[in-house]
Amino acid sequence: MDMNPMLLLQLQKRLSLFQEDHPKVMPFMQAVGNVGVVEGTVFAVKVTTPDGKVLESNIKLTANDIETINMMKNAKNE
Repeated sequence: MDMNPMLLLQLQKRLSLFQEDHPKVMPFMQAVGNVGVVEGTVFAVKVTTPDGKVLESNIKLTANDIETINMMKNAKNE
């Protein structure tokens, strides 16, 4: 899975902008990671649109999900 280096640079810039606009998100995600996300952990998401429509969902993490999360963590450190 080759990624375009220019796309990676653009994504990096967009992530920085996102972090500036939403400074509480990354500390929250780090706190979640520090708790030790394990198989069986439930991630719940609730979205409210500007017109008031509410969408909710959740997932219970599997061993495959944990492996993917760990790969993303390790990729960040490389």
